[in-house]
Amino acid sequence: MNPVTLLSLGRIAVGVASIAKPDLVAKQMTGSAEDPPVLTQWFGNREIALGLVTLLARGGHRRTLVLAGMAVDAADAGTAYSAMTAGALPRKLAMPAIGVAAGAVLAGLLGLGGGRKAKKAASQ
Repeated sequence: MNPVTLLSLGRIAVGVASIAKPDLVAKQMTGSAEDPPVLTQWFGNREIALGLVTLLARGGHRRTLVLAGMAVDAADAGTAYSAMTAGALPRKLAMPAIGVAAGAVLAGLLGLGGGRKAKKAASQ
């Protein structure tokens, strides 16, 4: 399966979990469920929207959405790193968050590269 499709489906799954069980997702992400559940649900809304529009988009629009998702994921990794270095997020939670976000960026890169290979093969 295409890495972009897998990433989009993963975003939707995380989004649904964030809306349905915000306390559980917040605890996994921050080690605490003290934040208002609405913040986790807002995160979930973003993930569902980005996953759905990327799945539905084609051609250049899909590429643009993948790039936007990669920018969001890179920002998430940077935010987790910054929180870790400031002592606001324990290393044991920050490192997996950074890894997941970096993995999403990599999946986007692979998906974009795979798209170029498929177009090149089709044109030959």
